[in-house]
Amino acid sequence: MPELPEVEVVKRSLTNKIQKLIVESITVRDGKLRYQINKNKLKVLLGLKIIKILRRSKFLLFIFEKNIVMLVHLGMTGKFFFINENNIKYKTSFYYNVDNSKDNKHNKLIFLLSNKQKLIYNDVRKFGFIKILDKRKLKSNLHLKNLGPEPLGKSFNFKYFKNYLIDRNRTIKDILMDQKFVSGLGNIYANEVLFLSKVKPTRKTYLIKDREIHKIIRNIKKTLKSAIFFGGSSLKDFSSSDGKKGKFQQHFHVYGKKGENCSNKNCSRKILRIVIGNRAAFYCENCQK
Repeated sequence: MPELPEVEVVKRSLTNKIQKLIVESITVRDGKLRYQINKNKLKVLLGLKIIKILRRSKFLLFIFEKNIVMLVHLGMTGKFFFINENNIKYKTSFYYNVDNSKDNKHNKLIFLLSNKQKLIYNDVRKFGFIKILDKRKLKSNLHLKNLGPEPLGKSFNFKYFKNYLIDRNRTIKDILMDQKFVSGLGNIYANEVLFLSKVKPTRKTYLIKDREIHKIIRNIKKTLKSAIFFGGSSLKDFSSSDGKKGKFQQHFHVYGKKGENCSNKNCSRKILRIVIGNRAAFYCENCQK
């Protein structure tokens, strides 16, 4: 599942390509996503201009005229393709290759935009979803209302972090993965952050020291910014709409590295893998305490 950096890259790619364009027609080839596509609600987008595209946690929000919002979650394999006026196809999300013979089979929605350009939503496993919402009611939306602060925002700070841990008896990795605590952080980056912070993923939250809270916050912000800079991470093949591949996975310290040597030069231990909350956790038992 794409995490915050990957979704942020998609948002920026789409902003560069489709912002200010108008929806001229919509073709629903397969509306059976996580939630059935409501074709009648989709029709309200016809003739409307895309004002801007935002990201909240792992969600994309397409802001249209007349207070209309298209909320998108990419699920496991959701992706957008953009086709320009010269019929050149660009990737904006995850996929092995641009391969029309395979892509066409999984194209779910096709948006014909002004200037003969197209936006295609493609989803192999169909765990993603698209909903049409009223912008004025976003704060009460079921998918958005309980999300924690953005990790790159000012409200995600030491005071907030420390107060949240009070009277909680959970593992630190479990807390970092909780979208009610902080939004958009997923398994890849939680593992990397805890390694950089020298904190074992199984450590109980009531044992986390103040200096470690400061370190975790600092490494969350640093790691996410770095991942965005490198174009996001993918175990497959991610490219922005400009064709740049996500390269942050080349900088992983622990994620997916079970049995490999610890990246710290003064450590000779191997990276271990355990399961916490049904998710894989990778760490070095020597460097993380």
